Amino acid sequence: MDRDDDEWGRKGATLSDRTARSEYGLTQDEIYDAIDAGKLQYRRVGMQGYPWLRLLRREVEELARNLHGERDFRERQARTELVWINRELKRIRAQRAALEQRRATLLSELGEQG
Repeated sequence: MDRDDDEWGRKGATLSDRTARSEYGLTQDEIYDAIDAGKLQYRRVGMQGYPWLRLLRREVEELARNLHGERDFRERQARTELVWINRELKRIRAQRAALEQRRATLLSELGEQG
């Protein structure tokens, strides 16, 4: 396996064209134009009959920087990370509430037995 194949298989190294549009503010036309110009490598994939393009994240990031500027790129990265952090905090709060509920149930059962 060469370096290129390793990159396609590494977790987080690729993303879908849909994710590239939402996270990096690219349009579908910008993606297709970059593919035609040889700036983006892609692989056609599909799931349950829905085709999409798999792209290399580093190439998408470089394209976004070149098209929209470093400042916009950094701002979009920060917003994307903030969304992820908020989602994780919500998940952790829900998990904590469930654990506290289970703890209260167990303490109640132990209190009744003792």
